[in-house]
Amino acid sequence: MMRRVFDLILASTLAIILSPVMFIIACLIFILDGRPIFYKSERMKSFDEGFTIWKFRTMRVSAFDKGVSGAYKFSRITRCGHILRSSRLDELPQLLNILRGDMTFVGPRPPLRHYVDMYPGLYQQVLKERPGVTGYATLMYHKEEEDILAKCVSAFETEQKYCDICIPKKAALDLMYSEYRTFFSDAILMLATVFRRINVRLNSEMSLKTRWLQKINN
Repeated sequence: MMRRVFDLILASTLAIILSPVMFIIACLIFILDGRPIFYKSERMKSFDEGFTIWKFRTMRVSAFDKGVSGAYKFSRITRCGHILRSSRLDELPQLLNILRGDMTFVGPRPPLRHYVDMYPGLYQQVLKERPGVTGYATLMYHKEEEDILAKCVSAFETEQKYCDICIPKKAALDLMYSEYRTFFSDAILMLATVFRRINVRLNSEMSLKTRWLQKINN
């Protein structure tokens, strides 16, 4: 309940403060890239309940679009999309998802339904936590995942690599973080999402990334 109250207060405040920024981004997308301004897609907020996630559109629309983004999709990134994706400004509309209760600020990234259908046992555990805009796995595994998928030149290869390598490691990080999470650690992750140079250390001895990746690899 306290986390939900915190989400409502912070999301409302940020929505008001950042509304001029979001308006400018929407105008730039409309002028430079055309419609639609927003990208909407179904994601899962629990094992059996979906919701519509909102983002600023960063790719040209394709009727055949599905799954995660590999190198074969890079040619579809729009002029505004490169900046929005690298800065994560494309995710600002997810403040609406937080206000609606679909998401929280810190939690596992909400998966597509077909990944939940593929790994029901895994996501039954992961989605006990409300999905978030950012999270430990999101921050700590993003670069590795990006490097893996950037080498994939087809939808089939992207799907295979994502399912075989990325999903298990991200899920393991999300599950282990849920055991240690505190309000302070969530605050650090939120700051680290905005200020990438922050060195994310959640205990005095070593980062959770090092400790958890050692467990995963073992």
